[in-house]
Amino acid sequence: LMMSLRDPYVIAMQKAAEPPQGARNDHDIFRGLAARMGFEEEFTGGRDEAAWLRWLYDKTRQSVRAEGLGLPDWQELQDKGWHRTPPPDPATVMMQAFREDPETHALATPSGKIEVFCKTIDTFGYADCPGHPAWMEPYEWLGKTGKYPLHLISNQPSKKLHSQLDQGSVSRSGKINGREPVMMNPEDAAERGIGDGDLLRLFNDRGACLGAALVSAQIRRGVVQMSTGSWWDPDDDGMCRHGNPNVLTRDVGTSSLAQGPTAHSCLIEVELFTGTAPPVRAFEPPVIRPRKD
Repeated sequence: LMMSLRDPYVIAMQKAAEPPQGARNDHDIFRGLAARMGFEEEFTGGRDEAAWLRWLYDKTRQSVRAEGLGLPDWQELQDKGWHRTPPPDPATVMMQAFREDPETHALATPSGKIEVFCKTIDTFGYADCPGHPAWMEPYEWLGKTGKYPLHLISNQPSKKLHSQLDQGSVSRSGKINGREPVMMNPEDAAERGIGDGDLLRLFNDRGACLGAALVSAQIRRGVVQMSTGSWWDPDDDGMCRHGNPNVLTRDVGTSSLAQGPTAHSCLIEVELFTGTAPPVRAFEPPVIRPRKD
């Protein structure tokens, strides 16, 4: 269930096709494992998959009712297929209760207030995580360039969710000659003899991938943009022929504390690809060898 101002819809997903012979849903897989281990009844609680879905939905209806959100009953949702929750009235104000009465509605911090300094984090002694807000120089950025003068921004794609359905028609419609587009400023492109649609090689010390030029003044000089999500398609040297920027970005966490992903920003160089363009093979199914009895 996705219920927020940005995604207020509840969708009743329907079966698209009957499963292949012998295929089981997740519930039945784990039910079978539980049966072999001797606690099937404890696992299922007397419910099959359909009964669990209905039970979970009814619990959600009860919990959101206290927040003033009314959801249709199970059968009504199945018949209509979807439901849109209305925007809150009055509009939600973040931390409204705290703002109106900070003593009665204290925050879940040691002081009960908004804290700029965190003693706990400060005691960790991490060089890259002081206990207070501080500007930390990025590991790669335009403020300190060397042999790689372009800053790659690899954003989330608009025609797929991460890499899901990259093989679909919607995702492929956004590619240029089957490659992931690389948006470049006209001045950066002219310096490198690059024109719209040209096949490009993006590279740094970590790796390389191919992409297709999309020359546009919508991006600033010194920056190139290539969306994430193209299925990895390495050649014998490890270069991605399709256009997956993960071969260029650093596989190191954001800090000693957070360890979040840093896969959307790095320094690279871009050049025209010379020679015969290799075919994209990311969507070719693997060879399935017959089982030997």
